Amino acid sequence: MNASPAADPPGRPRSNQERLQDAIKQLILSRQLHPGDILPTESELMALLGTSRNPLREAMKALQALGFVEIRHGHGTYAGSLPLSPLQDFLSFRLRRSIGTDLREVGDLLQLREALEVGMASDVVRTHLAHGTEELRGIVGQMEAKAAAGEYFPDEDLAFHGALYRPLGNTLILELLEVFWNTFHLIDAELPGPHYTPAEACAWHAGLLAALERGDADQYRWRMREHFDGIRIRISRADHGPAEAPGP
Repeated sequence: MNASPAADPPGRPRSNQERLQDAIKQLILSRQLHPGDILPTESELMALLGTSRNPLREAMKALQALGFVEIRHGHGTYAGSLPLSPLQDFLSFRLRRSIGTDLREVGDLLQLREALEVGMASDVVRTHLAHGTEELRGIVGQMEAKAAAGEYFPDEDLAFHGALYRPLGNTLILELLEVFWNTFHLIDAELPGPHYTPAEACAWHAGLLAALERGDADQYRWRMREHFDGIRIRISRADHGPAEAPGP
């Protein structure tokens, strides 16, 4: 077998399927295959990996579900783009499970997202001072119009966070933050506790924009922490009844 998987972790021997999947991943790495590059044919993989057709196809289906490979029937198998959607599914399930108990994992993920966004404050402020805030001003204007009509604005909220981080040129941050945002949005209707108003949510985003335009990283950090207070308060007062509107 040319693509050798890593040794079994202590205390838990892996199944033959896990070893085969690891060998396929190692083959992708060793051949430096990028998203869209074609893998060897099924017959070639069987010979390379020392396996038979059924276990190989089972391994490929499992890897396709996780984004490691893309199977195009009639054309072949290609290296996948590794989207973070499986992580979103995993987190959504864990948060729904947490909702039925003590909400601890909801709070843990909120803390993780807050640490990431607050921790990037200096980079975000510096980048927007150089590139301008025209896109963000337009989005906040749309938020203000909806808030004035008493409407929430989940689409504009996601667009705002995308516009915050896109100029940094870090696609992994964009993908990860979108996973966090989508995860909370998917479970929002199940979160207990009181809710904030559209005007309050709009004010948080307007405050972030104002701090950016002043180039004040400390104020931006404070505003970003404030932005997370909506969900944090709902978690802390979880016995006050169900939620009615989308979260941040």
